[in-house]
Amino acid sequence: MVNYYDILKVSHDASGADIKSAYRRLARKLHPDKNNGSEETALKFAAIAEAYEVLGNQRERTRYNRRLSEISANGSGESVFTSTNSHAKRWRQMVYEKRYNDIIDRMIAEERREAMAFQKVIYPLVALFISAIFVTAFKPKIFVSAQTGNLSRIIIVALFLAGVILLVRRIRDGFSRFTENLDNIHESILDEGERKSKPFQSVTVAAMLIGGVILCLSVGYLIGSYTDFAANIQPNMFSTTFEPEFFLYPPIVTFFVDLMHSFASGLDH
Repeated sequence: MVNYYDILKVSHDASGADIKSAYRRLARKLHPDKNNGSEETALKFAAIAEAYEVLGNQRERTRYNRRLSEISANGSGESVFTSTNSHAKRWRQMVYEKRYNDIIDRMIAEERREAMAFQKVIYPLVALFISAIFVTAFKPKIFVSAQTGNLSRIIIVALFLAGVILLVRRIRDGFSRFTENLDNIHESILDEGERKSKPFQSVTVAAMLIGGVILCLSVGYLIGSYTDFAANIQPNMFSTTFEPEFFLYPPIVTFFVDLMHSFASGLDH
């Protein structure tokens, strides 16, 4: 590593005034105009100018002294990581920029993964809640309809089972990723960081889910109790009374909503 103190011929504990004085003395002596444009003198003049640019600035001098101390402690000489060569500086800048861009890219990718994971939980649940309102409000009777054949009933049951399995998976993933168990809370630094990344309590979320389903069914029931709008238009497809088959449809709607979301996410990527 270039020793700027040696170039200016000052000690390492020289004051700012001493450094400035040494630079002026050498500059007058080595100025190209006083040496007939000598290339050797011009290089020396450039060297003292570079040395003064660093040592004459208190902040830059502090950084330079730190680098000198590190090299002295490691017992190593100049390297591409410490060189003041313009090409080495440019290389270091490119390395730092790449590291910074890599960090930003990882943060963006992680945020996208978190958003996608959250959507995979929220979209099916929203579909479950909304469909719970609609099925109890409009009272479809597709399964028990005389026009529905056995094959159609098998398909409905298969879709219902697929929807239930998907709901269980999404809820389980959501609890694992976004909630914490009260039994696992400890007074430690690591657990504190974990709690910050999982902002919801498992018990609270479970209560909200159950309460949300009950509330939506109740709202749909109240609406369906006062109107038979759908049954009046399509009596073969909608009932005027409440039937157990209503519970088949919310998971089916949830299954198709999740399927469409997964398809749209695949197109986005």
